[in-house]
Amino acid sequence: MTKIAVIGAGYVGMSLAVLLSEKNHVDVLDTDSEKVKKINQRKSIIKDDDIELLLKNKKLRLSASDSPAKAYKNKEFFIIATPTDYDENTNQFDTSSVEFVITSILHFTNSGMIVIKSTVPIGFTQSMNKKFNTTRIVFSPEFLREGSAIHDNLNPSRIILGGDHPGILPFSKVLQEICIKQDLKTLLMSSSEAEAVKLFSNTFLAMRVAFFNELDSFSMDKNLHSQKIIEGVSLDPRIGSFYNNPSFGYGGYCLPKDTKQLLSNYGNTPQELIKAIISSNETRKDFLINAILSSGAKVVGIYRLIMKSDSDNFRESAIIDLINKLNAYDIKILIYEPLIHESKFKGWEVCKEIEILKSSSDLILSNRVDAELGDVEEKVFTRDIFGRN
Repeated sequence: MTKIAVIGAGYVGMSLAVLLSEKNHVDVLDTDSEKVKKINQRKSIIKDDDIELLLKNKKLRLSASDSPAKAYKNKEFFIIATPTDYDENTNQFDTSSVEFVITSILHFTNSGMIVIKSTVPIGFTQSMNKKFNTTRIVFSPEFLREGSAIHDNLNPSRIILGGDHPGILPFSKVLQEICIKQDLKTLLMSSSEAEAVKLFSNTFLAMRVAFFNELDSFSMDKNLHSQKIIEGVSLDPRIGSFYNNPSFGYGGYCLPKDTKQLLSNYGNTPQELIKAIISSNETRKDFLINAILSSGAKVVGIYRLIMKSDSDNFRESAIIDLINKLNAYDIKILIYEPLIHESKFKGWEVCKEIEILKSSSDLILSNRVDAELGDVEEKVFTRDIFGRN
């Protein structure tokens, strides 16, 4: 059996660790001692029903530790899945956590392939190999949806591997073994090309969100039915009836930061579309703010900060941007978000009961509609046309 270390116990790390540990020995390394404890107790540390079921029902060769020396010992593969948030000051991903892990692995071991799953700038992996005079570091992007990590690992759209290490083919087979999808395409390329696949893929998705949001803005302004137009447009098989539900803007952990990183990677290379995608997302929010203000509402309720109905975080949520923009006006903000246990969120009032939100708000913003708001439908402001994520 292959011995694997997974560094970082987020969505990517945990979903891979759980699936890989059915047929391999997997050690998860994380700095959070509470996460380590829960993993060893077979408790999920992220919101994903499939992960919870696997931890409960499967016999897994899985352990967790906060000790690098223990986690790295005798491993053939090291999978790095630490966060790389976008730094607005440097216009780059903050790759410090990835660099720290690489340095640590190379310090403790002299063999084994290092696989970066964290999203990084184009050229990062190549620069790390050059810096440490090695070929051990490769890049393999993930394409997981929040809340569907297990499903997407079992049924990946493709496997991408970038690098020059001889362990790439054996590692591709390790990934293929956990998949149930037939005729799975595996592509091998340079690390920089693999990094580009990740950023261009997410930027295309952001562009698609921005396109249908601008269609929706046009329909609102011209008093047309967005749904009818979108359905008519999407029936063209080249366009497709998917990923076309309007929203308050693209958000979440990946799309905002990945589009900005790709724009940064362009440097002096001529482009117009990439920066237009980013500015379109801001234009959409400004357009919606004007629509909200025109309602005359004095108390605006916020139904959930999460972007998706099956999510358990609200990093870079578009609705938070709307709240920030509304803050410039004489409007009271009231937030309902069960994930927040404090009475305030960034200075705004948080109510614990949904009924308080309903009765106290003149208007309720909801990025995605929920049955909980069915009895106050006349108060709800949403652009969720199809009732899906």
